[in-house]
Amino acid sequence: MLEITQENFASEVLEAKVPVLVDFWAPWCGPCRMQGPIVEAFAENHSEVKAVKCNVDENMELAQQFRIMNIPTLMVFKDGKLVNTAIGLHDESGLEQLVR
Repeated sequence: MLEITQENFASEVLEAKVPVLVDFWAPWCGPCRMQGPIVEAFAENHSEVKAVKCNVDENMELAQQFRIMNIPTLMVFKDGKLVNTAIGLHDESGLEQLVR
């Protein structure tokens, strides 16, 4: 899964032609490590959505910009705009609801 950074956020997320699901996570976070494979499976089953991840420890500017207080935080962007946010662990059906 593509890793989002401050440098590629605009081109990969804001300028994407499809909805983008961003998984804000950290390697030390247990629920984040559980969420990762669920997001990857979701991405494999939903080619109409682009799924990416953003390590909050390595990209503090993005974490601050989007006020990430808890992880995992999942955000959906459509046409360059934030349209939905969910905090905590979600299964694949929860991700489907989030990107609708």
